Amino acid sequence: MMIDMIHQLKKLGFNEYEAKSYISLVKQGPATAYQVSKESRIPRARIYEVLGNLVEKGLVMKEELHDATRYSPLPVDIFLQKAQSEWQSTITEIGDSLRKLEISEEKMDNRVITLKDTKSILSYCQTMINKAEKRIVISMWDDIYDLLKEELAAVSNRVSVQGITIHVDNPIKNLETHRITNFTETPSTERWFILSIDSKEMIYGPSFEERSKAFYTDDPVHIYLLEDYVWHDVLVNRLVRRSKKDLEKWITNERKAFFME
Repeated sequence: MMIDMIHQLKKLGFNEYEAKSYISLVKQGPATAYQVSKESRIPRARIYEVLGNLVEKGLVMKEELHDATRYSPLPVDIFLQKAQSEWQSTITEIGDSLRKLEISEEKMDNRVITLKDTKSILSYCQTMINKAEKRIVISMWDDIYDLLKEELAAVSNRVSVQGITIHVDNPIKNLETHRITNFTETPSTERWFILSIDSKEMIYGPSFEERSKAFYTDDPVHIYLLEDYVWHDVLVNRLVRRSKKDLEKWITNERKAFFME
């Protein structure tokens, strides 16, 4: 637990000795530099410098008594409020500066870039969904849809969400539910997803269970082709559902012939 707390404080800008000192003071309450050094195992030759840095940062209070100097930690609730306020301010300033830079820099040619790490890909998807203005087009299996369904449901009140889902129970309105086929039920089938925003940006890639990798593009050709792919999937699904003929068997045979399976 101690190691975890030190690691988290380092994320907030503490170095290791500062984190150990602050934790030690929270545990002990007001204490001398010697007591902090002993409890935290920070070398006595460094403890005064470390505590002095914390005093300068406003995280520790220094009190001169008749016989000794004592140090007290900033109360935890106040420390957390201070840290949250400072980080929020920093994030706001960095965001404003980066957005200005993004606008002022000449836009790059349309591109395809690789995204890695599941959390980063999800964050990218959630951000794109939330900034949609008119229309979102998706093709998703249940695993990816479940991770994004809250964001999709929230924006569906103001933008059109269209496309198709596979193995999803009760998808949001206007989304097609893919019919059960040999293709959808074959374990070796790769579960790719497509997320297109306003026909301007798109993320597509395999299931996270297969690879923590996806692709982002703002290339209009990529976007058109993959949106068209989704539309044809929706269309075929609707035709099979409405037809009284056994189209599914015919489609399966045609697919095998086309892909030489």
